[in-house]
Amino acid sequence: MEQPVIQTGAVIDGFTVGERVHTGGMATLWSVTHPDITVPLLMKIPLVSEGEDPAAIVSFEMEQMILPRLKGPHVPACFATSDFTRQAYVVIELIPGQTLYFRLPELPLPYEEARLLGGKIASALADLHRQNVIHHDVKPSSIMFRESGEAVLVDFGLSHHNQLPDLLQEEFRVPYGTAPYMAPERLLGVRDDPRSDLFSLAVLLYFFTTGVRPFGETETLAGMRRRLWRDPHPPRKLRPDYPPYLQEVVMRCLEIEPVSRYPTASQLAFDLAHPDQIKLTARAERVTRDSLTTVWRRRFNQGMVQVERKVDVAAQLAAGPIVTVAIDTAEGTEELNAALRVTAGRILETLPAARLACINVLKLGRITIDRTLDQQGHNKHVDRLVALKHWAMPLRLDESRLTVHVLEAIDPASAILEFARANHVDHIIVGARRDSDSFVRTLLGNVSAKIASEAPCTVTVVRPRRPAARLDSGKAAGAAVT
Repeated sequence: MEQPVIQTGAVIDGFTVGERVHTGGMATLWSVTHPDITVPLLMKIPLVSEGEDPAAIVSFEMEQMILPRLKGPHVPACFATSDFTRQAYVVIELIPGQTLYFRLPELPLPYEEARLLGGKIASALADLHRQNVIHHDVKPSSIMFRESGEAVLVDFGLSHHNQLPDLLQEEFRVPYGTAPYMAPERLLGVRDDPRSDLFSLAVLLYFFTTGVRPFGETETLAGMRRRLWRDPHPPRKLRPDYPPYLQEVVMRCLEIEPVSRYPTASQLAFDLAHPDQIKLTARAERVTRDSLTTVWRRRFNQGMVQVERKVDVAAQLAAGPIVTVAIDTAEGTEELNAALRVTAGRILETLPAARLACINVLKLGRITIDRTLDQQGHNKHVDRLVALKHWAMPLRLDESRLTVHVLEAIDPASAILEFARANHVDHIIVGARRDSDSFVRTLLGNVSAKIASEAPCTVTVVRPRRPAARLDSGKAAGAAVT
């Protein structure tokens, strides 16, 4: 069928076309209105005229399949789609403001601002990956921010959906993407690994904090392939004042092998939210690139990127959860804390990529003035941090998998729930004392019950077993898990 002429004032399926907002390499964007929709709208129309890249059509089909399936604050809401039988388009929410591309004249940004931006983008990627989608075009022009602060990912034409046909993979044998931001495994045809997005985000962070792209501006395939064996200069080579924690994060995400990066975007967001707890390795202080011996070994396929078989995005995310255990260092019984440790250990044993966040809530008084020192003159906050580390020692976790946090709050349950929401926690382990069914706790509610009923993730409630009439010496404390 003949396609209608797109111009201001045209009406397409009830949408009245306004002004042309933007013309990109694969599509044009028009402002539109609809009598039944009150929010500002954009209509995205693919470029299909003579001489246009055929990938524009395929990428539009991918976006048309993926966008209606996405939900949440980190993506634009999708209101309508239409295929090529008459006029292909997608109608999405218009996000006020500009993309990060317009910040380029300000580079390099202050480190703290870049950390906060990176954390918000990592949170958006974590939400996207949980919806079985890998973006594959993370760059400044594909990132916006809502007025409420959340990062919004746009442009899904190059994305991969784990449960939909990958038309780009099926129809083309060359990698499509933005060359400076493309992960090494993409050059080998891998499109189903969410860690590719973490690599791209690290390129953005490197660029935004140094003013230089880690792999230059090259667009040739031969130039891009060098990143399969050549690492970039560490940021501290360019800026000696570069924070070690930030270099640790950026260089870990820029590792050539995906397995050496963060296992999930959630874990990356967690580290950027808690920079003081990032475990520093040799990466943090480096000022030189890998040795030529290492580079040549990679160059001749010894230690080069390993192409894995089909990756199940959901399974990969499930293998690297963030587990939080809430420990009462002040009043918790030894039996309960031991039972919590046993439960946490069993979970972590089966998930070697998981990380554990041990938390304790320093309860504040509603009316009284809270003091930072106890009766012996010890700092309460510091003492509890030490107690949490002591509790975790028998688990023998690598330092990169363990963090400890003391939260100060009037309501412990609310503090734990907020920590879980803000840090994308996948599993909370919390204890319930034997007296939790007492009249007072039944009347007022208790911490474990509130967490179990309101948490945005899996919750395991652990109770110490009631002591039997006789208990043989040497037996470990048991736990009832609900």
